[in-house]
Amino acid sequence: MATVRNPSVAGYFYEGDREGLLKRLEWCFLHKLGPGKLPKLVEEGPRKVLGIVSPHAGYIYSGPIAAHGYYYLASDGAPDLVVMIGPNHHGIGAPISVYPEGVWRTPLGEVEVDAEIAENVAEAAKGLIELDREAHLLEHSLEVQLPFLQYIYGKKFRILPITMLSQNVYACEELGEALINSLSGRNFVIIASSDFTHYESYEKARRKDKLAIDAILSLEHRKLYETVVTHDITMCGYGPVMVLMYVAWKLDGFKAKVLKYATSGDISGNKATVVGYASIVFERT
Repeated sequence: MATVRNPSVAGYFYEGDREGLLKRLEWCFLHKLGPGKLPKLVEEGPRKVLGIVSPHAGYIYSGPIAAHGYYYLASDGAPDLVVMIGPNHHGIGAPISVYPEGVWRTPLGEVEVDAEIAENVAEAAKGLIELDREAHLLEHSLEVQLPFLQYIYGKKFRILPITMLSQNVYACEELGEALINSLSGRNFVIIASSDFTHYESYEKARRKDKLAIDAILSLEHRKLYETVVTHDITMCGYGPVMVLMYVAWKLDGFKAKVLKYATSGDISGNKATVVGYASIVFERT
């Protein structure tokens, strides 16, 4: 019997029942800050997308911004494997934790983990990257991506969930190399999960986030690290984004573009203290 990773934030970050969750996802896509349309999967799409940067707050705050990335993915065709990389908010587990095997469950059903790829990635840098369930049990940054993926892809994909406690340049490059070597020849897409500036004024958050986003668009992963450190940007998932940037740079021939940027203040109207969210796509030129 497969190991089941049950949801930890269902009923909190998103609705805990199937019907309510489907309605919430449609709300995200149709929201004035969302794409404005429901996605339709183009099965034989061009598959130009390497990955997206996607936020991970509660759906009522970041869902419409996240919907832009998933709307774009639906038009690009169906991957066999979705690599989900997120920050480790709880400080539990290995420096880089790869969920080893089994299924992840949401109110929309179960998705299987690709155990073979998980083992290959973990083997690539022992001590830094480990097969580890514990880091994933309470972590929301990947869980909130899954209902969007299930909505657009149905049951036709597997996942590789990875959390990063260590987000330094070395760790990002090691994980990037492990993914490049392990995913060669595979039909995959990467979801780099991150929110941007946390709990600063609307104006300050937008100013800082523009610096981070400009660094991301440069595809220079070390530039993003330097920007985050120099300007004290409270971007929680800069490591996962750096991994996506590194893979795009090493594989060559990719560009990044912003699909949508907004803050919690744009949703709630409270602009005294906000969190920034961006949906960014990396695709072949």
